[in-house]
Amino acid sequence: MTQGAGQGPEVERTATLRDFRVPAYVHETGPYAHSTHPGNAVPPVEEPVDSPEGYTPTQRDLPVINRGDTLQVTVDPTTPAPAPVPATGPGPLYVVGDVHGYLDELVAALQDKGLVDAAGHWCAGTSRLWFLGDFTDRGPDGIGVIDLVMRLSAEAAAAGGYCKALMGNHELLLLGAKRFADTPVNSGAGTATFQAAWLLNGGQKSDMDRLQDHHLQWMARLDALTETDGHLLVHSDTTAYLDYGSSIEEVNDTVHDTLTRNDADEVWDLFRKFTKRFSFRDEGGADAVRSLLDTYGGTRIVHGHSPIPYLLGEVGSEEGEDEAGPVVVGPHVYADGLAIAMDGGVTMAGKLLVQQLPLEH
Repeated sequence: MTQGAGQGPEVERTATLRDFRVPAYVHETGPYAHSTHPGNAVPPVEEPVDSPEGYTPTQRDLPVINRGDTLQVTVDPTTPAPAPVPATGPGPLYVVGDVHGYLDELVAALQDKGLVDAAGHWCAGTSRLWFLGDFTDRGPDGIGVIDLVMRLSAEAAAAGGYCKALMGNHELLLLGAKRFADTPVNSGAGTATFQAAWLLNGGQKSDMDRLQDHHLQWMARLDALTETDGHLLVHSDTTAYLDYGSSIEEVNDTVHDTLTRNDADEVWDLFRKFTKRFSFRDEGGADAVRSLLDTYGGTRIVHGHSPIPYLLGEVGSEEGEDEAGPVVVGPHVYADGLAIAMDGGVTMAGKLLVQQLPLEH
């Protein structure tokens, strides 16, 4: 299978620790070694990791692209909520970017689009809503987010619409931390554990304490990708999905089978590949997108995972009154207009995005 399409051929070699802090196909360094967004890191060998309060940022070099190289779509925040949808037939399609435990921000964003009412209940009739994954970690109430999405799924179905969700790398991380805890896995750079990686990437003790079997079962059954209305929906901006099958059904079955076998090393490899990012940026990015569209269908890819502020070369601060947060006004269209980024960087004082599709550019 093709991996990292558009980024040049990959050479077999022994992985280093840096390969897990920055994806293996990103070799340049950026100015944000002390970014407030911890990215997706794997802890060094034998290094003790203490449970963070809130979350503890980690050092990371992040490549960026110039604002002029991409197009950002402005969504007017004063635009009124859409009119009521018809009682029959498929309603409008919406997607939600990474939530990361920010329950209040999620409810506010859904209310702003007219999808839930003042009490947080589904009020959008036959509308269709897809979450792109990463419900937990870093933010204050990941389990509350999962509970909301599960409830909205039932309420939307009863109204003739639907609310569905894809699996993000943080769902894999939380599943691994719960199932395998401190069981050593072969990270390619020495011994690692899911527990240490979960803590390093913003795992919240309050989420783990409230995690129940039905939450675990729900996460384990999530699909990795889907296609609807010509949009290929995925969590991560990577071509690693191609390693798991040549059709949407095959990829989803492979992921589900991997989780069912409950092998720590297999799940770790799945987590590692879903953590890759930036395959669609820069020269060759459009070709990487086309490799996925040609294989799985659709005319445009919609993803979360990589925060828009990093794609735009902006970074915010979670502390300090004099520093402005990243400017995110809407989804980010790039890769020759073939890719739409939906992670507004809510963990770094950005914006939690809920967007109706199709999106013109």
